[in-house]
Amino acid sequence: MYTSMVSRKKKPFLERLKGSEGQKWLVIFTFLFVPLLLLFVFTYLPFFKMVQFSFYDMKYIGSRTFVGIQNYIDVFKRDDCFAALAVSLYYMGGSVVQLSLALFFASLMVFKVKGAAFFKGAMFFPYLICGIAIGFIFKFFYARGYVLDSILMMFGMAQEDIPLWLQDRSINNISLVATSVWRYTGQNMILFLGAMMSVDYDLYEAASLDGANKWQQFRYIILPSIKSIVTLNLILSISGSLSAFEPPYVITNGTMGTGTYFVIMNRLAHENQKVGLACAMAIVLLAIIILCTVAQKLFFKYVFDDGTSDESKAAVRKRKKAEKQALKGGRA
Repeated sequence: MYTSMVSRKKKPFLERLKGSEGQKWLVIFTFLFVPLLLLFVFTYLPFFKMVQFSFYDMKYIGSRTFVGIQNYIDVFKRDDCFAALAVSLYYMGGSVVQLSLALFFASLMVFKVKGAAFFKGAMFFPYLICGIAIGFIFKFFYARGYVLDSILMMFGMAQEDIPLWLQDRSINNISLVATSVWRYTGQNMILFLGAMMSVDYDLYEAASLDGANKWQQFRYIILPSIKSIVTLNLILSISGSLSAFEPPYVITNGTMGTGTYFVIMNRLAHENQKVGLACAMAIVLLAIIILCTVAQKLFFKYVFDDGTSDESKAAVRKRKKAEKQALKGGRA
């Protein structure tokens, strides 16, 4: 027995590799190594190089000059960079509208509406269209005298009373945000609808028998059941609004005050060849997205955190406040 154990230990590496145990570990290592290598080469290595470039005044080709954190200071001092962050507020507001519409339509679809399958497909279809194609569609849709203006004039509106949808600075960002709302509402609706359909339908029937209307069913059954999906969609929407690129780039090329953070960053990197400054903008954007994500998670944790197994934390606070007021009234 001792001799067999010694001979087993002295097997050459190649011979052990050809065995079943060796083949198993070879497959495991290969399937782990290749994805990790690709992830490192195409994700982590470029990210580390971007961080390195953010400390240099450089172009794609040519010499580099180390400037320390000057690029980060310029991000907040340059008017074009800082104004681009203000433009993102329009897209944040649009994301709230988009999620509200998606939640509204999903709530309608879950209650057995006639033609629901057609409306689901019709509303999800814009998400399947390429973003560049959507940009060109709305570029002609908003053009002076084209689709939108023609529709408004059909209803009796004079052309001189119609605003310049893409030139008027008071409305052009709202027009661009509307394209994103149109495109992503259907996608969020499908996500909400999938979460709502996982709720036991007997709960709706029991609530109806108890006299609950549709709003009460939504408030007390649907919304608490899909709170995780609502939180996830809001985080993704806010993060996406900070990195909006296709509508302003294709429709207006970022002119007339419509340049988002990504559009300005693209212009600095590829047109002005300020690669170091563009990399610093990317790092700042990453930090802003992380802060927004953490803030949202903390907010929703505070709002939706369970105080007990039956009541939310907000409901517990409300009940305790009512009990204190009742106690004070009894003493008086």
